[in-house]
Amino acid sequence: MDRFQEMSIFRAVVDAGSFTQAAERLGLSKAAVSRSVSQLEARLGVRLLNRTTRRLSATQEGKTFHARCGSLLAELDEAEAEITAGSGQARGLLRVAAPLSFGVAHLAPLWGEFMARHPQVQLDISLNDRLVDLVDEGFDLAIRIGRLADSSLISRPLARTRLILCASPRYLRRAGTPRAPQDLARHAVLAYSLFSSGNLWTLHRATEQVQVRITPRLLTNNGDTCVQAALGHAGIVLQPDFLVGPALAEGRLVQILKGWEAGELGIHAVYPSREHVSPKVRLLIDDLARRLPARLEQG
Repeated sequence: MDRFQEMSIFRAVVDAGSFTQAAERLGLSKAAVSRSVSQLEARLGVRLLNRTTRRLSATQEGKTFHARCGSLLAELDEAEAEITAGSGQARGLLRVAAPLSFGVAHLAPLWGEFMARHPQVQLDISLNDRLVDLVDEGFDLAIRIGRLADSSLISRPLARTRLILCASPRYLRRAGTPRAPQDLARHAVLAYSLFSSGNLWTLHRATEQVQVRITPRLLTNNGDTCVQAALGHAGIVLQPDFLVGPALAEGRLVQILKGWEAGELGIHAVYPSREHVSPKVRLLIDDLARRLPARLEQG
């Protein structure tokens, strides 16, 4: 087994936190993955992983090696990209990070067609609302929703989504319908904890702008949880239209404070700032930029 394959297997084990999950991701047997890591440790003469019956974690030496492996494998990808860029063919493993709810509802239906058009690509899709470190964690691309922080990453806009204030008719009959933004402060609010503005919501209408500090009755890092709680008549949510659109269309949720806007969020493809972008990354970004807006319009 060559050293680059050893490094790829080791990184997969650390990222997955499990020999079994790494094996499934790589299409190898658990025994082969475990044997590769053991051989790597023996060759280096250090323990890279702490193993117990309940969990697996990298040692300090393992964390250092994990980071260096990421840099070396990225350089290998760049070298291959230089050679294959002229052919325009997408090939190899493509690791993508995306938000959980958005990834399930709107990205998952797009992967099959992309793989059909590019049969030499293997997709590894990680769904998580946390902000992953693309370089350290070995991702080729991330889909991010919201205002992007300044960084060394390159981004390309794919689509936009509008934030909507809404609640169930039953909740509004019980608690009353807000007539002004300030009324939100006295209502049960089901809040998304990863909004950059935290518990300070900003609404605008024409030249007016109002900031309201809400006190969440429920706070969660998952938008679907907010929406499901709203459908259970628990309170008011501020969520993107790609999540609440179907419930609004069916009347299970109703928009409140019409005329007041909570703004839009950009949906971006983000990738490391490298001189050479591999064909697989470039083609996937082009595919998402072409197909995603239509997908969001369909709901």
